[in-house]
Amino acid sequence: MKKAIFPGSFDPITLGHHDIIERGVTLFDELIIAIGINADKKNMFSLEERKQFIEDSFGNNPKIKVVTYEGLTVHFCQENNIDFILRGLRNPADFEFEKSIAHTNRDLSSIETVFLLTAASTSYISSSIVRDVIRNHGDYTKLVPKTVRIK
Repeated sequence: MKKAIFPGSFDPITLGHHDIIERGVTLFDELIIAIGINADKKNMFSLEERKQFIEDSFGNNPKIKVVTYEGLTVHFCQENNIDFILRGLRNPADFEFEKSIAHTNRDLSSIETVFLLTAASTSYISSSIVRDVIRNHGDYTKLVPKTVRIK
């Protein structure tokens, strides 16, 4: 069974994340969307909200699980028999950053990182841009799945 993890803070999940998940799930028997817990980071959305946004988007797909975790991603992978880390790349800067992490993960474990390029139509979207649009009362709904709505 090929299991992969798609880790991130997902604050909030964007259409770019959504695209990577929809395409990535076709490559693996199980895709675990793992929301990392970082106590030092100030999130706009609570952990419960972020998890719910994702579950509402993919709850009908039995190949997708949504979990939360703390610590190193490779440790989570080792504890859960996950052999692959899925990452999305928007631009060359993402590649350089992700390449360093992938090399470090390979030094720490035997876990392979699989990269997918984001769709051209979503490559400009990041969670930080979405948060800025929300903070400034812009129309964020064009940047996120329908499950992400501010109450």
